[in-house]
Amino acid sequence: MQYFDIHSHLNFPQYDADREEVIQRLKDTETYTIAVGTDFESSGRAVKLAEENENIYACIGVHPVDDPKIVFEVEKFEELVKHPKVVAIGECGLDFFHVDKAQDFERQKNLFLEQINFALKYDKPIMIHSRDAYVELLEILEPLVVEHWDPSTSSGQANLRGNVHFFAGNLEIAQRFWKIGFTTSFTGVITFARDYDEVIRNAPLEMIMSETDAPFVAPAPYRGKRNEPSYVSEVVKKIAEIRGEDLDMIKKALFDNAVRVFNISA
Repeated sequence: MQYFDIHSHLNFPQYDADREEVIQRLKDTETYTIAVGTDFESSGRAVKLAEENENIYACIGVHPVDDPKIVFEVEKFEELVKHPKVVAIGECGLDFFHVDKAQDFERQKNLFLEQINFALKYDKPIMIHSRDAYVELLEILEPLVVEHWDPSTSSGQANLRGNVHFFAGNLEIAQRFWKIGFTTSFTGVITFARDYDEVIRNAPLEMIMSETDAPFVAPAPYRGKRNEPSYVSEVVKKIAEIRGEDLDMIKKALFDNAVRVFNISA
């Protein structure tokens, strides 16, 4: 395989009319993707897609603000997590762009901690969603990573691990995530905005990955259209361009990073 889109929503209704064609383009471009759930129903659809398609994997969890009434139903998710193609928990995290922090912080924090505990129980990385909440997330994660450090590994490894999807922070914030072993992934936004060039240019190559967040934020030259996982190649090309490095080398490194972080046999 050539590319790995580590965060898409092929399980969303935007693909109901032509999902098979989109999946065929995924295969034609030699691309893997992780279909990400935002609640129990969409997580179940992600698992079904993964079960039916060799190059699709699943991430199961509850989004912090899509529906404030939704809770993380452990018993239901325990049935889903048993599937061998479930590779992560989420997308979970904090979001203070859409809601007032003062009114919703405790609910979101508790929902996040429930999914962290679930990920630890089943030894899965977490897929983090964050908007206007990086500092608050780090204040939760930094002590927890230390608490769940595994000294028995040769280099030491955190049992609590994961990826910050759709990273939109600055270099200082990125470095704090990298320091605790969390990778950051970038979307098609980097193909038409320069805001994250410094982060990408200075990132340790093993700490970044490529994603689409499809059906949202299609990269150039597809801006304004529905996004899809096969477009992740444009993100990979832009990362190589920003870093001034060989495309084939970047392509392989980003693919290998995804395989490592999500413990995939590819």
